[in-house]
Amino acid sequence: MDRPGETTHFGFKDVPLGDKQTLVNDVFHSVASRYDLMNDLMSGGLHRVWKDIMINTLDPPRGDRPFALLDVAGGTGDISFRAAKAAGPGFHATVCDINSDMLAVGRERAAKRHLEGQVDFVEGNAEALSFADRSFDAYTIAFGIRNVPQIDKALREAYRVLKPGSRFLCLEFSTVEVPGLDKLYDLFSFKVIPPLGRMVTGDAESYQYLVESIRKFPRPAAFAAMIREAGFSRVSWQTLTGGIVALHSGWRL
Repeated sequence: MDRPGETTHFGFKDVPLGDKQTLVNDVFHSVASRYDLMNDLMSGGLHRVWKDIMINTLDPPRGDRPFALLDVAGGTGDISFRAAKAAGPGFHATVCDINSDMLAVGRERAAKRHLEGQVDFVEGNAEALSFADRSFDAYTIAFGIRNVPQIDKALREAYRVLKPGSRFLCLEFSTVEVPGLDKLYDLFSFKVIPPLGRMVTGDAESYQYLVESIRKFPRPAAFAAMIREAGFSRVSWQTLTGGIVALHSGWRL
């Protein structure tokens, strides 16, 4: 259930819990067409390395054994396309995203890659997935969980739709661990990324929110505790690039 009267953060601002999803939707409607280009510019291409590590960790089967991936908040299809490339003919991905503009970009990209038969796109909310219990062999979410208003609900839904023995993987920005790098990272985040967003997408405010949202996301140990609370076992994480991002893992056993 939603929690009337409760507030949450939207970047550094407090907003009514019920308003956050609309505000996040507006951000991604604004930046959808240039989202992947901005990812390259903001990360110097490192997001590609981080996503490849995620897919290597997922290790989808390369044979014809059926394998169903649910990729949440993956509207442009980047994770699913990488997984399809690494997997065998039994692989199928369902991309679930709440934002129709991001899904439109993903469908167009899938058609160009001739992946329409292996990757489906479904509009849906991470907090209330429309899929049956125990439907998927893996659940991935990359740089999306921090935009979910009620993360605990999304984690419980992830657990619900996974088959026993299946894996949850979450790639998300984290807390920089290297002295000196943290100050450079903050400088780049707040002084470079919003003006870059204005230049590339015509929207600085959305990227101001995105860099602020990173700072409001729980530290790795706290997020790992949330994953355990949702029911997952063998919960772990690894930090990448000095802690700029972390790859979280949990198993439904």
